Amino acid sequence: MATRKSRLLMLIDDEPAQSRLVTAIAARDGWRTLTVASGEEALETLASPEGGEVRAILLDQWVPGDAACDLIRELRAARPEAPVLMLTASTSPMLAIEAMRAGATDYLVKPIDPDRMLQALAGATRAGRPNAELQPMTEKLPHPVDFDAMVGTAAPFRTALAKAATAARGHAHVVVEGESGTGKDMLTHAMHAASTRAKATMRVVHCGGVPPASLESLLFGHEKGAFAGAFDRQKGLLEHCDGGTLVLDDVDRLPTHQQERLADVLDSGIVRPTGATHGFRIDLRIFATSDFALDELVEAGEFSRELYDQISATIIRLPALRDRLGDLPALTRYFLAKIGEQPGLKHHSIADSALSLLEAYDWPGNIRQLQAVLFRACVFEQREALTAHSFPQLAEMLGDQGDRGESRMRGLGVLLYTDDGNVRPLEEIEADIIRLAIGHYRGRMTEVARRLGIGRSTLYRKLGELGIDNAA
Repeated sequence: MATRKSRLLMLIDDEPAQSRLVTAIAARDGWRTLTVASGEEALETLASPEGGEVRAILLDQWVPGDAACDLIRELRAARPEAPVLMLTASTSPMLAIEAMRAGATDYLVKPIDPDRMLQALAGATRAGRPNAELQPMTEKLPHPVDFDAMVGTAAPFRTALAKAATAARGHAHVVVEGESGTGKDMLTHAMHAASTRAKATMRVVHCGGVPPASLESLLFGHEKGAFAGAFDRQKGLLEHCDGGTLVLDDVDRLPTHQQERLADVLDSGIVRPTGATHGFRIDLRIFATSDFALDELVEAGEFSRELYDQISATIIRLPALRDRLGDLPALTRYFLAKIGEQPGLKHHSIADSALSLLEAYDWPGNIRQLQAVLFRACVFEQREALTAHSFPQLAEMLGDQGDRGESRMRGLGVLLYTDDGNVRPLEEIEADIIRLAIGHYRGRMTEVARRLGIGRSTLYRKLGELGIDNAA
């Protein structure tokens, strides 16, 4: 069996610059990269002795539509055990759907996010790939841009939203903390939409996905001739966002010297591009996000105290999904509604057996992971309702734990669907509701009737018709 150091990635791509980038990113996690320029060359290589070492395939979707999907099918047929990841500049959910149905394991959108690519490779090549269903997808469903559209009633989540709504109307910089996938990106967009700068420029910089040298020019700009290769003047985003908002995603990933330089800019209100003899006065607002608690990084000497003091007037912490599992049914139905609006997909309901399974999982990837799992299930499920059978890998991972979620979080006592995904007869559901109400109100039939919105005589008539013992 190949060791971690000898893992070989086949890249199907004819762009030298991108090939070098993928090779460099993959090498960070011990991958060697074999680049081929076409599908034909890829299939020939897979049939060769060298091709026998390939552990994963990354396909740049430069061919349109069916041709890419046909190639995916051929690659999977030639090497069934090797996961195929598609890389594309398109954010079309339809392309993701067709690629997945053709056999793609995951779907990456350009420009390449290094961490996202390595995460996809790691998940796709894990022994037995038990988590393949759970890998985050990069297709972008429409996200809410206002607070009222953000789903959840859990106390820590509503507290975070209330704090964010208040901060949005102010003028100070804001830090949003929370584990990956908790919704930091959506929250910063909602804050910008609710701010006095809503009609001004908003730009997002993924600090961990840009090489340090490029990031410096991207943020601060540079003058022509400032360094080798600076053939033209570049206006930095700090200057470009004057009057607007700049979102620094994963701000903790900024190199130390850039943290210090940014702190000076925010303190003085003046940005000086690299190589410039003068600066520009700017007025912008920073929304910074981090997967970690920045105050702890400051204490550990891993983040600039000066920058922290500049941007931390308001700190908002988004809870992990496992800390707000009571919101999972509402989130699930919200995502299913959004997924059902995408071309090539239909609206799905969800059976209690499936909700129970979802609630039994701890969701290390949080809301983004939940969305990805639901998206994948909708791609392959032909029936109207998603059931536990729609999530086979999740069910395999949880084993006997998969039936604990319903009683743990919802305690409804009323199932709406049969195990095959069909709706139960109305008479059975009505009987369960009445039994539930009798137990909940401890047999006080007047209260039961009042809460159900029917008269006592009607209640007793239904008890007789449904064969319910009023001592239930």
